[in-house]
Amino acid sequence: MGEVEKEEGVLVIRRIRVTYHLKTAVDNEEAVRRVHEFHADKCPVYKTIQGCVDVKTELEIEFV
Repeated sequence: MGEVEKEEGVLVIRRIRVTYHLKTAVDNEEAVRRVHEFHADKCPVYKTIQGCVDVKTELEIEFV
């Protein structure tokens, strides 16, 4: 989800909120949470817009 504001009459994306919905076995929980902690630093899109757009991620895990 993006949050948009007007700047001098132009729409500008200020914030992006991403929720990851993952299904995994209970045994994978620690690894999934660890990867979520650092994944943005390896994401080309995040690296491009960081400093310009506030990006927040959440993780929702469904155990199967």
